[in-house]
Amino acid sequence: MESTVEQESMAVLVIEPRTGYVQVGWRELWAARELLYFLAWRDLKTRYAQTAIGAGWALMQPLLSTLIFTLVFSYLAKVPSDGLPYPLFAFAAILPWSLFARSLERSTLSVVTEGGLIKKVYFPRLIIPIAATFINLVDFTVGLLILMGMMTWYQVLPQWTVLFLPLFVLVALLTALSVSLWLSALNVKYRDVASVVPLVTQLWMFASPVLYPASLVPESLRWYYGLNPMAGVIEGFRWALLGKSAPDWTMVAVSLGVVGFLLIGGVMFFRRVERTFADLI
Repeated sequence: MESTVEQESMAVLVIEPRTGYVQVGWRELWAARELLYFLAWRDLKTRYAQTAIGAGWALMQPLLSTLIFTLVFSYLAKVPSDGLPYPLFAFAAILPWSLFARSLERSTLSVVTEGGLIKKVYFPRLIIPIAATFINLVDFTVGLLILMGMMTWYQVLPQWTVLFLPLFVLVALLTALSVSLWLSALNVKYRDVASVVPLVTQLWMFASPVLYPASLVPESLRWYYGLNPMAGVIEGFRWALLGKSAPDWTMVAVSLGVVGFLLIGGVMFFRRVERTFADLI
């Protein structure tokens, strides 16, 4: 009698493979949020371990890029800057672009980098590219302080539009995450994907209004230009922080739509192929 009661009281957990194509697993992600913090904190400590200037390295690239672009595109090529000082105009675009580019490159490598952890224990694999993406907000925050200093130097005060700044920062992160979900999953099977990403980001930058204003793009082509999600992000970032003329909202809307499409598709694809990661890494 006692053995029967014990058997009835025992909980049985049956683990079955997921069915269907779209199952994000929000409960799993929330339950594993501490792992997300751990991966992000570990990456941050590793990045600046045994460095002389620490987070200062995050500023060298955008500052040097701003200097070079100012000399070449402002003084030599005479590229317009929407009435803003060109160094401020350029740095305000390089900052969100650097956030996107760093997030994309590191997230693409993230799954392969965490191969040892993937083989040892089960956890929602989506946490890996998410942690690799959002940790770059630390570098972005440091750069934003420098941008604030530049705005003070050039006497450009933020307007009420600054309230929209977090929105465009979030869209930049989601753009990087949506693309990296595809690339990080493909990089597990095809390792040369990671080698192509720096070239892609370099070409992508010239296809975005980083060095030039989007106003140079003919109005008839703005809709197509908005298919580049970072075009809407950069123009929106300048508008929100520097108070320049409002961006083409049709272009911004198209950019947001593209991000949403890439993100949904990326999650679907990543969750579909993640079951093979442990075998391929």
